[in-house]
Amino acid sequence: RPLQQGHGYTPVVANLGPLENLTLTPNPDEVEEVFTLPLDHLLREENQGYTHFRTAGGYGYTLPVFLNGPHKVWGLTAIVTELTLEVLAPGRY
Repeated sequence: RPLQQGHGYTPVVANLGPLENLTLTPNPDEVEEVFTLPLDHLLREENQGYTHFRTAGGYGYTLPVFLNGPHKVWGLTAIVTELTLEVLAPGRY
């Protein structure tokens, strides 16, 4: 769970080692399903997109989305993923 700081949360990105060695116990009230995506998958253009939103007042904004079969990485998770890719793969993302 992210650390609470001020009025919001701080996302944390970490290397947890080999996924096979992890036992994840997500809170079922917050997480429906856990899945992983390889870095190469995230860096492929066909798996990257954007979602456009417009409010009733006419204000519009665009957020990244990453596609993986039935799964979509969107919202804050996609924003953090996009920022992480910019750091991990400069020139490729």
